[in-house]
Amino acid sequence: MTAAIIFGLLLALMLTGMPISISLGLTVLTFLYFMTEVPIESVAQKLFTGIEKFEIMAIPFFVLAGNFLTHGGVAKRIINFATSLVGHMHGGLGLAGVAACAMFAAISGSSPATVVAIGAILLPAMAKQGFPKRFGAGIITTSGSLGILIPPSIVMVMYAISTNTSIGALFVAGVVPGLMLATLLGVTTWYRARKFNYPRMPRASSREVFRAFMDSVWGLMLIVIIMGGIYTGFFTPTEAAAVSAVYAFVICVFVYKDMRLRDIPKVLLASANMSSMLLYIITNAALFSFLMTHENIPQAMSNWILEHGLGVIGFLLIVNLVLLAAGNFMDPASIVLIMAPILFPIAMKLGIDPIHFGILIIVNMEIGLCHPPVGLNLYVASGITRMGITELTIAVWPWLMTMLGFLVIVTYIPVISLWLPTTLGMIIK
Repeated sequence: MTAAIIFGLLLALMLTGMPISISLGLTVLTFLYFMTEVPIESVAQKLFTGIEKFEIMAIPFFVLAGNFLTHGGVAKRIINFATSLVGHMHGGLGLAGVAACAMFAAISGSSPATVVAIGAILLPAMAKQGFPKRFGAGIITTSGSLGILIPPSIVMVMYAISTNTSIGALFVAGVVPGLMLATLLGVTTWYRARKFNYPRMPRASSREVFRAFMDSVWGLMLIVIIMGGIYTGFFTPTEAAAVSAVYAFVICVFVYKDMRLRDIPKVLLASANMSSMLLYIITNAALFSFLMTHENIPQAMSNWILEHGLGVIGFLLIVNLVLLAAGNFMDPASIVLIMAPILFPIAMKLGIDPIHFGILIIVNMEIGLCHPPVGLNLYVASGITRMGITELTIAVWPWLMTMLGFLVIVTYIPVISLWLPTTLGMIIK
């Protein structure tokens, strides 16, 4: 009954059009004031302690690095390199789009940034070559979601903060699923391009591939710096975020020289706006998590699941359905911060690995980015392509079905997520 009141109040506030962060805070305040004896002064303390974590510092730094890379011409060089590798295959520019999204995701950590950076350059080129508009839009919208699965990922940081899980282990765990999903999206692109006989490009010579690689190597080195530094223990994920921001600034301003010093204030302001929005969501989600724990809702849910004998398979199926449904109404950051503290204790009681559970949630968030009515990638892609949301929804359908198939695989085959961190000693069995 208590859970129904809390979620009913939250849903009612959201339906008014109120931002999710404010809806969360008002739900907590209303419930605590009218239905409990918890001192309302404790809210201020929880707001402070909710963001009093060193790991949270990674978020503004990754946001800043992503903004530098989006505005700094790195995407154009990565696209050229990807095109030189796969442009000669069926649907060459489409395959280059998938590969470029995967590479840019590995240095930006942001899905919308990946869609903007790659789509703004690649989609006009695909149209010029004669590709249907829907084909290019479907590729970029779905492949752009790799930004939250392939590390570094801001959404992974939020899951780690919500559940006290290792950010480094999560980053490592995202590598294999990210590459696997990128491959499946590439296969879907290749199959449709071959089926409809879409254009191919001339095969690039070894010299042209090498030249394109050398032109993009400064941007690609960020992958080595971030992941190599974390894997070797040279610095923590939070320190890696700071290093990535400084490195992105240096290569965009002083190496590639695609960004002028007078452009820096605009990038800093955009990053500050995004970071403050995310941090405000985190603080209110921490309040909501406190309320859930205080009312013993996760414990009651886990007891109900165990009593009804659903087991791991049934629970994971319910989790996927709940998260996919939530993706219709909320953005990934809000879903993770609200649902992870509720579902995580149940998963632990059922013996599900926290890293595997995190990857499962992230894949659900990827799918949520690509379907209406709140799929953020759809709206970003709509702004680039000038296509309506309904038309874009039809365009992404083949790749979205591929992602749903991959979700089933990654849900019930934990080794996909756990093999690499276990091999590197980040998970001890």
